Amino acid sequence: MQDVVIIPAHNEEKNIGEVIGKVKQYTNNIIVVDDGSEDGTSEKAKQLGVKVLRHSINLGKGAALKTGCDFAYNNGAKQITVIDADGQHDPKEIPRFFESLKNNEIVFGYRKQANSMPFVLKFGNRFINDSLRFLFKIKINDSQCGYRAFKADAYKKIRWSARDYYMETEMIVKAGKHHLKYEQIPIETIYGDKYKGTTVADGLKIVMKMCGWRLLK
Repeated sequence: MQDVVIIPAHNEEKNIGEVIGKVKQYTNNIIVVDDGSEDGTSEKAKQLGVKVLRHSINLGKGAALKTGCDFAYNNGAKQITVIDADGQHDPKEIPRFFESLKNNEIVFGYRKQANSMPFVLKFGNRFINDSLRFLFKIKINDSQCGYRAFKADAYKKIRWSARDYYMETEMIVKAGKHHLKYEQIPIETIYGDKYKGTTVADGLKIVMKMCGWRLLK
């Protein structure tokens, strides 16, 4: 394995085939982590000839991504890109992540502030971004965007413990703690489900976790 793309998925039978097909234009090293789906997500992915890892129950996005990243790292991956299974992230951006990794240890995608971004998601994300800047002096444009890439050596330093969506924030905090060289690149995003993502309530929970972590360090 050289450049690996990991796709965490939960009940994404209707989207996973199209996402895999597009990712295959850039790499055949694809790992789908089926996080306890109750539909045909795993079967659909297997039909397309990609590596499928499966949780018997739903453990959360953070757990799914860690399962995939651990597998890739232990099997010799040099670079890892993570992309959502719901079609919100356009795989055509993958070469830009690969290119940016030539001079950086980690690359964060950030969603352009399009009118299509639901207000509740935009507000929750902004709240977390500002809190990261205040608590940890880390300036990130879009802390909740899951489209990211990192080198294998960087993964050892950012490997998270969170099983849920907090992993995206934890990854940033650990990247800052280890002073990893990073870049942010703008990406296009399609919002098929306006209620999917970080809500204000999610944002409050994440910031509370950040405060607790900051007080303990």
